[in-house]
Amino acid sequence: MPCEGCMDRDNVSTGATMEFLLLGFSEVPRLRVLLFLIFLIVHLATLAGNMMIFVAVVMEPSRPPMLFFLCQLSAIELCYTLVTVPKALLSLAAVEGSTISFLGCAAQMHFFVALGGAECFLLAAMSYDRYMAICQPLRYTAVMSEGLCLRLALLCGLAALAAALGLTVAVFRLPFCQSRRIDHFFCDVPAVLHLACTHSYTPELLLMAACVLLLLLPFLLILASYLCIAGALLRITSPEGRGKAFSTCVSHLAITLLHYGCATFIYIRPKSSYSPARDKVVSLVYTNITPLMYPLIYSLRNKEIRGILRKMLRRRKIAQVN
Repeated sequence: MPCEGCMDRDNVSTGATMEFLLLGFSEVPRLRVLLFLIFLIVHLATLAGNMMIFVAVVMEPSRPPMLFFLCQLSAIELCYTLVTVPKALLSLAAVEGSTISFLGCAAQMHFFVALGGAECFLLAAMSYDRYMAICQPLRYTAVMSEGLCLRLALLCGLAALAAALGLTVAVFRLPFCQSRRIDHFFCDVPAVLHLACTHSYTPELLLMAACVLLLLLPFLLILASYLCIAGALLRITSPEGRGKAFSTCVSHLAITLLHYGCATFIYIRPKSSYSPARDKVVSLVYTNITPLMYPLIYSLRNKEIRGILRKMLRRRKIAQVN
């Protein structure tokens, strides 16, 4: 049913000329400078940390599957932060927020959802790798070949891109009200859906379907893998062997809990419980803090990563001396 005050979506040029206003943190003008500096420092640290792990793994001639997936994860996190944080910094620099075009908003949403979905699928692939290493150690090398890892990484990316494209097209085909003020620092799905002039439950159903595909399905695969891993750990009689096997899963478990905790809070809930202020705070965590935590977690917990980073630093020192 058409609503009062909706935009004219029949004009094909509307999408090219329409703009949204990202309010960002305009409600706290006195904190803008402080937030800008914090955002910038965290963003630069995130880029440096993920880039360091990405370059270190790429330069390593022999890469086991977990390092290969970790390299993919670092690449996703680099793109993930570049999609949202620069626009957030612009919204903090402007007094009343920053504008973003209709197509720019759609592109930002598409890439954000696609990268987040690819990370979910990649975490599922990493859990399968841990399952094979602990539950099927004799078959691990034969099964987790370089070809299989490449196919899994490609499948993760293509599945996420397809699901994100379907969700983005469905969202931006909705009629939008005259108010084009997005109370957020980027074009997140719930914030844009809040502007839609529709009284049907179709948008919520579309978001729920995307959540089932991008969040619930990978989570069930991760859960199944760790149930099998838990069963295998219980069969290990030696406490030292059990602890050693479990330690290889700690980093992956920590990242999975961080990623799914924030994503579940934001996306798996009814539209009626939408709160812009609360969403922005949680979004700050999963777009700025969690990408920074990933390289720290893996650098501290993964011996192979620490060894690669030490070798890279030694090579750099030798090059400087020469």
